[in-house]
Amino acid sequence: MKKPEKREAGKKGKKFHTLRHQISMIFTAVLLFSIVTITVINGFFLEKYYISQKVEMLLEAEETLSELDIEEIIEDGDASVADEIGRDSSRNNFSWVITDEVNSFEYGWGESKDMLRVRLFGYIYDLEQDKPKGKILRESEHCTIQQIHDRFAGMDYVECWGQFDNGYYYLIRTPLESIRESAGISNKFYFFVGIVIVLFSGMIIMVFTNKITKPISELTKLSRRMSDLEFDARYESSVGNEIDLLGESFNRMSEQLESTISELKSANIKLQKDIEDKVKIDKMRKEFLDNVSHELKTPIALIQGYAEGLKENISDDPESREFYCDVIMDESAKMNKLVKNLLVLNQLESGKDETIMERFDIVSLIRGVLQTMDIMIRQKEANVIFEEESPVYVWADEFKVEEVVTNYVSNALNHLEGERQIELKLQMEGDRVKVSVFNTGSPIPEEDLPNLWSKFYKVDKARTREYGGSGIGLSIVRAIMEGMDQKFGVQNYENGVEFWFTLDRK
Repeated sequence: MKKPEKREAGKKGKKFHTLRHQISMIFTAVLLFSIVTITVINGFFLEKYYISQKVEMLLEAEETLSELDIEEIIEDGDASVADEIGRDSSRNNFSWVITDEVNSFEYGWGESKDMLRVRLFGYIYDLEQDKPKGKILRESEHCTIQQIHDRFAGMDYVECWGQFDNGYYYLIRTPLESIRESAGISNKFYFFVGIVIVLFSGMIIMVFTNKITKPISELTKLSRRMSDLEFDARYESSVGNEIDLLGESFNRMSEQLESTISELKSANIKLQKDIEDKVKIDKMRKEFLDNVSHELKTPIALIQGYAEGLKENISDDPESREFYCDVIMDESAKMNKLVKNLLVLNQLESGKDETIMERFDIVSLIRGVLQTMDIMIRQKEANVIFEEESPVYVWADEFKVEEVVTNYVSNALNHLEGERQIELKLQMEGDRVKVSVFNTGSPIPEEDLPNLWSKFYKVDKARTREYGGSGIGLSIVRAIMEGMDQKFGVQNYENGVEFWFTLDRK
């Protein structure tokens, strides 16, 4: 049988999570969300932000280069770049070149000055018009800033080109690969650092939430125990805040309720027991009176009828009078047997009948019962099979076990059909022996099996009346077996029925 599921908190069907678990999950989720958000922002916006910053740097570089006295540099024949401009160009990863409109000289920085000079010449005379245009980032009368792909270098660049007020042309550019590489490194760094932060923060959160939620959990358990009327429960934690005050209130409430509830509980238990006993006694008395009245009604009516017939001399035939007397005696015997069985059953159920445990041979007991019932067996033309020869010793009340075996064999004889066979068997089951009595005949209806052990229950009332049964025999068996803490039962087969019980071998 499937056990019902226990639900300690929350409404039925609603999931329950501890406060510690909820706080930890919320903080962890916030950390993860922050890390993911930073990674996503880096992936989508870092390059754009970098390009916008490079545009400003290119404009600053253009302004710095525009202040150079190119004519003086040409006259002096000194094409070296000033240290400050060189450092700025190296730091910002800039390459640049300055020339006139006829491309008669060059002044620049970077390893690809010749290539920049050619590209600038192409921009001046619009020789790049048949090639794919770059993305214009900013454009003015004297300056164009664009993002282009250099097919010779195989890289993307941001370029700034135009003409100074002094008439010289310039081209400044910086590669984008560095920012993409930096963005990738940055994302990996954020990811690994984020994982470490999440793990480390998770441990810190678990420690601190445990300190915070431990007294709350204790109050929860305390309230649950108080709802189960366990008023000896007390709040014992000390965290130095309002939770301690709440815990002290719980303790005072527990002390005040304990004395009152204990008195009410004692009175309620006594009252409940009295009510249950009264209901049980009334029910048992009613069932007993109904069953006894029903069982005695027929024999009393028969005895009265035949006794009146004898008194009024309805028949002068001696044989008839003898038949009348036999009926009266037979019905009287049935009533006497019923009364005796009721007395035995009452003693067993009330616990007044003492069980005497002793060691005896169950095989000898069964053979003794069969020998005693030999006349009845021959009358029923039964073929009884019991093949056990060696002694099997058990511990039980020998007198009561004999009554159980007699009852089972008697039932088997009264319901014998078909091949008219009765088989008694002993089966060893560990420290116990199983005694079974099988008889051929019609199986008992499945719906009647659970009720066989109830007082006065009869499967076939007409047949039970025929052999003088009262419906008490199996109730006596149940009371005897339960009194000795043994198992018993019944099992249907296609060709008959088997009743069984167990006994201790040790």
